[in-house]
Amino acid sequence: MHALNRFTYLPMITFLMTMMLPASAQVDLDSPRGGWRYSMGEAAGFRQQVNYPAASVNATGHSAMALIKGHIFENKKNTPAKLIVNGAAMPLSLDEGNNFERPYAFGAGSNSIEVRSSDGKESKRVQFYDGYAGKPQARLRVVLSWDSDGTDLDLHVVSPDGGHVFYGNRVAINGGALDVDVTTGYGPEIYASVTPPTGVYHIFVNYYGSGPDQQEVTTAQVAIISQEGTLSEKRQVVQVPLRKPGELTLIKSFSYP
Repeated sequence: MHALNRFTYLPMITFLMTMMLPASAQVDLDSPRGGWRYSMGEAAGFRQQVNYPAASVNATGHSAMALIKGHIFENKKNTPAKLIVNGAAMPLSLDEGNNFERPYAFGAGSNSIEVRSSDGKESKRVQFYDGYAGKPQARLRVVLSWDSDGTDLDLHVVSPDGGHVFYGNRVAINGGALDVDVTTGYGPEIYASVTPPTGVYHIFVNYYGSGPDQQEVTTAQVAIISQEGTLSEKRQVVQVPLRKPGELTLIKSFSYP
């Protein structure tokens, strides 16, 4: 009788133990880690080194505290994962081994990061608090991403003082800067400014090239985030289809603050 009971409960015990095991397909996020940190003295720049031949992301020379780094165990081949930083979604490039590493200038205070596989089935989210109040805070970010591989879209930001930031002039006199010129598809290209001049900004996107398929239509997404991390934070997201290479499109004009 006792032996029968043991055999009766064995499948249930096995099932419960299986449920407690971690899933084999998951996302590992090596950096940043959750919790509290103090980044005084750490490099916080997000502008990436330009290499040729073209690369989507260059993480060389950045502090570990300014990196988003990890691995996705399962992801659709030749398809970017998704990165969400403080609510702003953007593509995340992976190498052949499904590893990712890109710089990001996190602000002081609370920051959240989520990485999702391309199908959305696997994800990892962390939140950390940077206690260094003297850290420069981006008060304006513009994030360009798009939905096609092998295409080249260029972000152009014209500020109220006449500054024009794009791939040929990545840093303006007023301090606004573009992180990298992505020529291999998806993006993102990120403009950020710690002390943005007040007034009207104009956001343009140039459909520079589409690789072998000259007829490919790609949809550009531009997210505009102002006063990030404050009670006055404001977000706008605009999506615009671009139909042919050489097309320069005014995506959005807006006033800051």
